[in-house]
Amino acid sequence: MRLPAAALMVGAIALGAAACGGSSGGGSNGASGNASSQASAPLQHPTSLVGVVGQNDAFAIALSDDKGAAITHLAAGTYKLVVHDDSGIHDFHLQGTGVDELTSVPEKGIKTFTVTFKPGTYTFVCDPHASQMHGQFTVS
Repeated sequence: MRLPAAALMVGAIALGAAACGGSSGGGSNGASGNASSQASAPLQHPTSLVGVVGQNDAFAIALSDDKGAAITHLAAGTYKLVVHDDSGIHDFHLQGTGVDELTSVPEKGIKTFTVTFKPGTYTFVCDPHASQMHGQFTVS
């Protein structure tokens, strides 16, 4: 039996869409998924946090622990955050309950913050490119 070309095309598109997968978190970030799936993730207790934005002027932003694992569900408490702002066109802005720390757009370099997290949802974003460069995590 020979299938019409249109039926083959529809099947190929459906197969390709199923294979693509992707993240529901949107943007370029180190944490994927939505807040409810992050809250059910294992609770993370890192010794410190690392933020990275704009390596080689790329439109990428990430927040990880000191071993490179993406932060998704952090234990409440006080942490050292080291931000590597590698681009003059991006910034790293961390916000949430009682937290509002950022680097500046024209400057590059490494900046260290001491941050105390309380239970809730926190976001990190590049302000000039917020629609493309953002992430979030929960704190319990």
